[in-house]
Amino acid sequence: MDNTEKLTIVKTLVEIEGDAFDSALTVYLTIAGQKILNRTFPYDSTKTEVPSQYEVLQCEIAAYLWNKRGAEGQTSHSENGISRSYENADVPASMLKGVVPFCGTFREVSG
Repeated sequence: MDNTEKLTIVKTLVEIEGDAFDSALTVYLTIAGQKILNRTFPYDSTKTEVPSQYEVLQCEIAAYLWNKRGAEGQTSHSENGISRSYENADVPASMLKGVVPFCGTFREVSG
């Protein structure tokens, strides 16, 4: 899936038409991708492509971050019968629980 397809999915999830917010949504896709990469490859910062099995999750996390704008660190809020609280100020652990860290071994090469 390319970035244009991901952007289309996020726009559909957050119900945005047109391209007025494409730059901001692209930033959220980048942040979501980095969260997944950090979880998948915790000891390898050279990885830059989100594994294909996590591309939909990347879109879901980007939509989550978009919907949380303006209330980023909210831990609870009640007003007129509406209550909000967040698991944490970051991407909830529950969203990343299905991301499996990549394991490997280091091999020392001697010259």
